[in-house]
Amino acid sequence: MNSEPRTDLRTIKLTLAYDGTAYAGWQRQPGKATLQDAVEQAIKRITGESLIVSASGRTDAGVHALGQVASFHTAARLKPLAFQRALNAELPDDIAVLKAEEAAPRWHARKQAKRKRYRYVVHNSRTPEVFERHRAWHYCFGKLDAEAMHRAAQHWVGTHDFRAFETQWPQRSSSVRTVFDACCYRLAAPLEKRIYFEFEADGFLYNMVRTMVGTLVEIGRARKPESWAAEIITIGDRRQAGMKVPAQGLFLVSVGYDDTAPQPSE
Repeated sequence: MNSEPRTDLRTIKLTLAYDGTAYAGWQRQPGKATLQDAVEQAIKRITGESLIVSASGRTDAGVHALGQVASFHTAARLKPLAFQRALNAELPDDIAVLKAEEAAPRWHARKQAKRKRYRYVVHNSRTPEVFERHRAWHYCFGKLDAEAMHRAAQHWVGTHDFRAFETQWPQRSSSVRTVFDACCYRLAAPLEKRIYFEFEADGFLYNMVRTMVGTLVEIGRARKPESWAAEIITIGDRRQAGMKVPAQGLFLVSVGYDDTAPQPSE
């Protein structure tokens, strides 16, 4: 069966934000509420089409997005702005279309993606944050050293084999990835109880970010030296890395593409 999109169909690129709390992740799953299914059903109510919406990556259950990118092929003649408005009227309140654009006929949100940026949020306090409990991990076992964690994370910038941070390695043909940026910082008052971890790379392995954060937390609580971050890369053993932190603190911030895609047209 030919999987190439028909050339008479338009390609629409969506930039989405969502709260992943109520969903079993992006990918459609039988008997479970998923983000992919919610978006596809909204499009069907607008155009009458049963189609597939492809995201830049499959966020897991409970993971959020500030700038997920998705694409689909449609015969509908609605302009991108009309698509955005119609989808926002049909989607549940925890999903929003931030932008809709026309793209080249064979443009694909996942295949054309060149880099992604993730953020992980920690609420570092003895007292829980009631209203952000689904959007941050509550760490209450002492103050974490954000500066030490930032310095340790610099060992991961560059091209390395990150198999030690992948759940159930191997999940992919290669566990080599290039990290362009890795940082950790504590917000200024009055949000000083918030710590942000951010990572940008050409791709991420299964649970890689959550394991990287768990590893840095061991350093931030002074249980491991900063050099441990580099040692884990060399050892390449998942059992030697830190814990996988909970999903609710993770956000897909943005997805980067090269200069050739997409090309808006009016």
